[in-house]
Amino acid sequence: MLESGESAGNPPPPAFVTGGSGFIGRRLIGELVARGRQVRALARSPAAADTVARLGAVPVAGDLADRAALERGMRGCASVFHAAALVALWGDRAAFARDTVRGTANVVAAARAAGVACLVHVGTEAVLADGGPIVNADETRPYPARPNGPYPWSKGLAERAVLAADGPGLRCLSVRPRFVWGAGDTALLPRLAGAMRTGLFVWFGDRHHRMSTCHVANVVHGLLLAEARGRGGEAYFVTDGAPVDFADFLGRLVATQGVRARGPGAPLWAADAIAAAGEAVWRTLPFLPASGPPLTRTTVNLFFREVTVSDAKARRELGYAPVMSIDAGLRELTV
Repeated sequence: MLESGESAGNPPPPAFVTGGSGFIGRRLIGELVARGRQVRALARSPAAADTVARLGAVPVAGDLADRAALERGMRGCASVFHAAALVALWGDRAAFARDTVRGTANVVAAARAAGVACLVHVGTEAVLADGGPIVNADETRPYPARPNGPYPWSKGLAERAVLAADGPGLRCLSVRPRFVWGAGDTALLPRLAGAMRTGLFVWFGDRHHRMSTCHVANVVHGLLLAEARGRGGEAYFVTDGAPVDFADFLGRLVATQGVRARGPGAPLWAADAIAAAGEAVWRTLPFLPASGPPLTRTTVNLFFREVTVSDAKARRELGYAPVMSIDAGLRELTV
């Protein structure tokens, strides 16, 4: 089946990727290259340039604030995959506004100026985070009036800017994976395994709430289907399928690293109180570590409360179905 921009006997035009040295970006570049696509990737450092070059992409020096670099890299490209953002559960809103919100606005403007046909934004279910559980949500659920932290706030503003930019000459859409995991994760899984190995992990709540997940291979599959078939101005959830039991999945996930899931239990109200107090202290005392308090409201609500989403729209409109099962993904991770 021909993908977006392909024609029989002719190679497809290049794709441009932001965030190419990150978890999703690396897997995306690898898949694009495996399909015979030429790829250019924004690289804000020599280390990022080396990473994307090893994957087969052409590095484009610059960052999300560099409109000239963005336009230069996008010239002649059929599609842009925007995976770059400030991914953190704590931080100065000004930094989130600069990197995620204004950075996304620059990507949109550069794509239009460069004559790109399609912009696929890597979104997140966190745009719906409002402090309560998210239960079987679909794309009709509205953005919250008060997003639960700077990451949900900034990603919601960025996604809305992308979808609002859809129009003649530039098709813009967003793919929202939930709880991205899999081989190549250098952030979430190492932190989880380390916390459980050292006894620093706490099971807040009943620990058996339901949770949607999305293996990184399924994220990339959804992104490529969105490029080929997605409707402009629309968002699409993608998942591994049926929700999982939180404690069961985390136990199986850390077991791939030779770690037994362990830690004391505590009520959910305690997590809420600890997070609120920690955030208040960090806002008051500027000399504390920039990494933030050990527990934030965003962490509590995206991790210890139910977060389940429906990918029915992606299945119906994109023909989406997971290409990696949870069992296969766990086998791929096993050390």
